This record gives sequence, C-alpha cells and structure tokens, in this order.
Amino acid sequence: QAQLVESGGDSVQPGESLTLSCRYSGFTLQYYAIAWFRQAPGKEREGVSCISLHRGWTKYADSVKGRFTMSRDDAKNTVYLQMNSLKPEDTAVYYCVSDFPLGYGSSCEGKSYEYDSWGQGTQVTVSS
Repeated sequence: QAQLVESGGDSVQPGESLTLSCRYSGFTLQYYAIAWFRQAPGKEREGVSCISLHRGWTKYADSVKGRFTMSRDDAKNTVYLQMNSLKPEDTAVYYCVSDFPLGYGSSCEGKSYEYDSWGQGTQVTVSS
C-alpha cells in the first residue's frame, strides 16, 4: 500500500519562494511515476509536475515552467517541489500523487484519473 505525506505548505507573499516535500513509501520510483497536482477553490485539479524515471522525463505545466522545479532524494524516499516567484494564482492545495499500483501515469500528461495514490494535501497561499 502506497503512502504519500506532503509538508511545507505556508502563506507567503507574491514573489517569494517555498519548497514542498513529499515522503513516499510502499512503491519505488523505478517503476512508478510521482507527481504534484494542485486544486484551487472552485477549479479543477491541475497537474503541476511529474517525474517518470522509467520513461526518463520530468514534465511541468506551462503555468509553472521556469518557476517550479521538482527533484528527488532517493535515500530519503522524498520528492520536492521548489516554487520560486510565487503568484497569487499559485494559491491551492498541493497534492503529491503516484500512479501506483496500476502504472498508468508514466506519460506525465497531468490527467488526475491516472493516479491512484494521493496524499492528504498541503495548503499554499500566496497573498499580499
């Protein structure tokens, strides 16, 4: 059974930076993708970034390209989302997800239904 636990959400001002962490267990990134999604009030879930090691890529939504960076620490079973130049429109609950156990999310196309394992989410608020 997969477990994903996010942390690091906070309230920040526009232009500031924030790093989210996701500690995962129960699966290995060698075979399964891991991704960040977000959901703002009244909006649909949006794929933010995704790592698929066996497909060999890391992908980002156009809305965050150049500002967000996703990385991993295999020794700690943890992935990170470094968010720079934050904007009010980045305000959302951020979820760490994996396509474990079915493995349908390796294309990293930001389709939430392809990911079966979800964390509880962490709130990011960007406001002056």
